Amino acid sequence: MTKEKNHDPDIDGYGPSSNFLLDIAPLVLTAMILMVQFFIFKDFTPHIPLACGILITGLFMKMRGRGWEGMEERFLKVIKIGLPAMIILMGVGMLIGAWIIAGTVPTILYYGFSIFSPSTFLVSVCAICAIISVATGTSWGTVGTVGLAMMGIGMGLGIPAHFTGGAIVSGAFFGDKMSPLSDTTNLTPAAAGVELWDHIKGMLPTTVPAMLTALAIYAWIGMGYGDDSIDLSSIQALQDNLAANYNLSIITLLPAVVVVAAAVMKMPAIPTVLSGVFVGSVIAVFLQGVGVSDVFNVLQNGFVSETGFEVVDQLLSKGGVMSMTWVISLTIFALGFIGALEHYGTLKAIMAKINHFVKSRLGLIFTTYGSVLSVGTLIGDVYTTCVLPGRLLQDKYKEMGYQRTTLTRSIEDAGTLLSPLIPWNMGGSFVAATLGIATLTYAPFAFACWLSPLFGLLWAFLNKFIPREEPSIENSGTTASISDVG
Repeated sequence: MTKEKNHDPDIDGYGPSSNFLLDIAPLVLTAMILMVQFFIFKDFTPHIPLACGILITGLFMKMRGRGWEGMEERFLKVIKIGLPAMIILMGVGMLIGAWIIAGTVPTILYYGFSIFSPSTFLVSVCAICAIISVATGTSWGTVGTVGLAMMGIGMGLGIPAHFTGGAIVSGAFFGDKMSPLSDTTNLTPAAAGVELWDHIKGMLPTTVPAMLTALAIYAWIGMGYGDDSIDLSSIQALQDNLAANYNLSIITLLPAVVVVAAAVMKMPAIPTVLSGVFVGSVIAVFLQGVGVSDVFNVLQNGFVSETGFEVVDQLLSKGGVMSMTWVISLTIFALGFIGALEHYGTLKAIMAKINHFVKSRLGLIFTTYGSVLSVGTLIGDVYTTCVLPGRLLQDKYKEMGYQRTTLTRSIEDAGTLLSPLIPWNMGGSFVAATLGIATLTYAPFAFACWLSPLFGLLWAFLNKFIPREEPSIENSGTTASISDVG
């Protein structure tokens, strides 16, 4: 007889009790506070509700006769899991600032706008937003700058706002999902114990066909609005302003080339980002004439564009370590709350329910999508949405013999990409407020966002792009034999 492993709840967390409602009560109450914050207070900053959630979980621990210290130890361990992602985010803040003062982002903008023609406006908008979002790692920044400018241009071309909005969201959130500089792209694999580059590679089977299909649809729709006699002077004015304020050349693209090359060579994310910062800073000094002290200030506090051209100044006023404090602080609260729920036993209680019906490959994928959508609609915080399902389901994937890259891909399919399509989610509310168009108006036309999870379901049904790994020894005789049943 094998000796039973000792179980320390202060380390491993408590298991589910006989009262499921009591087990999930901290999660439900925190979700209610978040709803009050979002819908009544009209404030879409979830930091304080999540902090309240940690306190609520602690009070329920006390009600059950358990101490705070074990829960604190647990949530600090979970926060530690996210530290590499937080360091990367600070590096990304520096990288964005460095790419702006080096002329990298202005060069991408300049030549990106050159691909415009009225008959291909929608496909061009989607492509440009994707390029900018991949280069900067921010969907919100892309929507609030390039996207806002494109809405105005689309109106001038007579293209309905819902088509333009859908194309903007498709491109911006595609880039957010696939960029190694993105917060969600770093946080999601960190929470599930997956390497960043493995995660990005794992997302290709759903994201690429979804994006190519979306581009084809936008090209087809755009043919109905073609009129090459329309004046595009506003785009030309933007390009002239960029050319007047930056030395634009192939050299300014070198920081982006360095980052892409490092990604191809599978260098660790932190040195990849910092190498892009260094190369960008050198180019800023020697090509753009920026002083070394000014470079340091931009890396810390971000760049403030003062060209006098409003759209350009909105596009290029960003970056710096301090620009990431909102996201990093939210990540700390979200991870802390999830760690507290783990210790209290909420996640194990939910997992116990899930185990009753997850007996197949399709059931596993459906459960992943369902859990992500449930958190995204119930809590409305994209960061908790990316972290909680990963913590909840990573052991189930290992038990059933599937690589966790499918888990992290599914989380981003239903989390990152669907967040702008849910009106009360942080993503949906931000896009609606920024572009001035209701979420449900543009959502049906954000083709890349909702096609990606559909491709995920298709591959699950066909058993394609669902990589296997050896199932755990203790479960190899049970779940492994039924996990391929559709």
